[in-house]
Amino acid sequence: MKTIDQLLADGVAGKRVFVRADLNVPLDGTTITDDGRIRAVQPTVAALAAAGARVIVASHLGRPKGAPDPAFSLAPAAARLGELLGADVAFATDTVGDSAKATVAGLGDGQVAVIENLRFNPGETSKDDAERAAFADELATLADVYVGDGFGAVHRKHASVYDLPARLPHAAGYLIATEVGVLKKLTDEVQRPYVVVLGGAKVSDKLGVIDHLLDRADRILIGGGMAYTFLKAQGHDVGNSLLQEDQVPAVQKYLERAKAQGVEFVVPVDVLVASGFPDLKTKAPAHPETVPADAIPAGQEGLDIGPESRKLYASKLADAATVFWNGPMGVFEHPDYAEGTRELAQALLDSPAFTVVGGGDSAAAVRILGFDENAFGHISTGGGASLEYLEGKTLPGLAALED
Repeated sequence: MKTIDQLLADGVAGKRVFVRADLNVPLDGTTITDDGRIRAVQPTVAALAAAGARVIVASHLGRPKGAPDPAFSLAPAAARLGELLGADVAFATDTVGDSAKATVAGLGDGQVAVIENLRFNPGETSKDDAERAAFADELATLADVYVGDGFGAVHRKHASVYDLPARLPHAAGYLIATEVGVLKKLTDEVQRPYVVVLGGAKVSDKLGVIDHLLDRADRILIGGGMAYTFLKAQGHDVGNSLLQEDQVPAVQKYLERAKAQGVEFVVPVDVLVASGFPDLKTKAPAHPETVPADAIPAGQEGLDIGPESRKLYASKLADAATVFWNGPMGVFEHPDYAEGTRELAQALLDSPAFTVVGGGDSAAAVRILGFDENAFGHISTGGGASLEYLEGKTLPGLAALED
């Protein structure tokens, strides 16, 4: 895989360089609420611009249905990128139309443009190879060189991620090089004890990574909504807690396999419950009650791990050498259910381990709860991509960058 440093050494002055970034940031109207992904690609864009390239940044945002939708415009992201670069960033109001062509044609050496949301064109995400290829052909006319740096999208077989690199000389940007290097430390170069912390809502989203990591991890800690399927698999009632009943047999098999292989599975011993889901808009007090995890009352819903579970999890992280964390421990967006995730994050910082925060809600929680991002070993920009890499899957966007 050619790196951006090799590309820069070859010279990019005057060349049109297409950077496939991941600017898929959360928006409140037109206000960006977390600019982490924009900051993550800024070093690659800045290095190319400083070397005299004419930089065309492209990305998706959200899930528009193959047509323009103002709610998913990349205009706010383009403006924020300009602030981070300390330079004007041009913005094209389409992907491969008149605005994109004119905007790119107007770039001088060292200047940057962002084109509109790639998913406004149905060819970007099409499952039809010919339709996807046709869109990639159009994108290729905008540039001379391709740089892949949108790690959060490399698990997608999309036109700008998979098809476009085959049409242009290509290299990996700084972000992708960093992400892949970190993930190798979680797969090929693991320092032990290796502890994996998995949370979030659905256990079905994590079964693939559990299957793969059972042969690699020393301990697996479970939290979030998925914990209640594990508790059910152990024979406990979970009240009205989030439950994937159809996944219980699979979870039971994984628990049996872990025991046979000597992998320690840790589930909550106590949880915070309430009679219903909290209001995340008003953040009105929810008045939760702490109960044993094996005695959740009927009609109550588990919404965070309890104080004894937090202590237990911290103890399981204290001697770790490597930790991968993906998924919050509870409904961290509400102050009454944020403590499990907060104390888990603090335990990672207190541990001597190399800590990797696996993107998505975990990365958002780190920022929302006020932690110093630089205190962690690495915060990934791609939760789904990280999980699929750890499952051992071939990621289309990485395969496309291989020479």
